[in-house]
Amino acid sequence: MRRAECSARRTVNEDQKINKIFKLIINRRKIMAMSLKTALRMISAAQDKSGEIGVPVCIAVVDRGGNLVAQHCMDGAMLISQTLSLNKAYTAVATTMATSELAKYSQPGQPFYGVHTCNFGRITIFAGGLPVLDQGEIVGGIGVSGGSSEQDVAVAEAGRSAFDH
Repeated sequence: MRRAECSARRTVNEDQKINKIFKLIINRRKIMAMSLKTALRMISAAQDKSGEIGVPVCIAVVDRGGNLVAQHCMDGAMLISQTLSLNKAYTAVATTMATSELAKYSQPGQPFYGVHTCNFGRITIFAGGLPVLDQGEIVGGIGVSGGSSEQDVAVAEAGRSAFDH
């Protein structure tokens, strides 16, 4: 009798585990991917903010793998801003944090000192890169370059706010 009871309990526990896994899979499918349409909407919102503050910037949006989805450089933006905006977006995804936050931990004596030398120099510790989240999961990143740190963050935040949840 005890063997049958243990067997029945194990089956219930296994069923509960299987149901939990299915729920996770189903919920994961509901997480929004970074589409070109969404990336362009984010870029448009960021460009509007950049126009408000009068600073020409480059804006890049990447997917959860750090792959470029869309990028736009405004007239008058510095040439280096093209590479920096892409690397800021990539860094936000790769490190799962804002590049301004990473910069704090990347100073001499801090735990991530030297991180900017990783990944063939793609890791950027200048402010202006933000992860884009949906239901707590990273779905991409946005990077902005061309203004001061504060301006780049403000423009990136405006772009990120255009992401549909």
